[in-house]
Amino acid sequence: MALIAPALLAGDFARLGEALRIVEAAGGRMIHLDVADGHFAREITVGLPVLQSIRRATRLELDVHLLIERPERFVPEFVSAGADRVAVHPESTPHLHRALTLIRQSGAKAGVALEPGTPLGCVEDVLDELDFLSILTADPLFKPGFAAGPAEAGFIPAGLGKLRQALRMREARDLRFQLQAEGGVGRTNLDALVLAGADILVGDFAIFQRSDVVAQLSELIRRAAHSDDTRPGRAPSTGKGFPQGS
Repeated sequence: MALIAPALLAGDFARLGEALRIVEAAGGRMIHLDVADGHFAREITVGLPVLQSIRRATRLELDVHLLIERPERFVPEFVSAGADRVAVHPESTPHLHRALTLIRQSGAKAGVALEPGTPLGCVEDVLDELDFLSILTADPLFKPGFAAGPAEAGFIPAGLGKLRQALRMREARDLRFQLQAEGGVGRTNLDALVLAGADILVGDFAIFQRSDVVAQLSELIRRAAHSDDTRPGRAPSTGKGFPQGS
């Protein structure tokens, strides 16, 4: 089944505890947090103190996307602060293998996030080191908090082809990393993303701006969980790189 990981940046920063409770009440298992430093990514978002507070407030699996320069400098601190999964960008460091090793050694699941314009070939040599591969299906941080319009407004259709290509690479090498689609994800493209290979869908779905938040998120979680469970190449639900409690 596919999982939905709501992006916490879509919520009200003054009410993050409430957003966490919404995800839990809807049956969610994972939340996503973008950490941007104002250098690798234009925006400045949140840092270690916020992550520590989130960790104390929830048992949800915490998926942290580091949009920062030379992330290997800070990986142990982010894992210690509560990250269960950490994704770094190959564009952000000349030491990608070192960064992935540090994530694993620190006790978290290691992932790579690829910008829309970055080819899969740049991570081909580290695929067997990954617990997950996040394909950015929109430009980073394209969310209602940073840009107007529906969640799908920033969706880049080429991301579907990249997911399919990554799925073929996973099958050809008999690997077990999860495929994650991140950005521009919404109701209209959820099924297509799952069919293309996504095991995890990261998006805001405008859930935190609706009056019927829990019901809407519950429906999305149910829909993702039952989207084409039998398609060839779907990653197994247990073992290396898969959510706790699978």
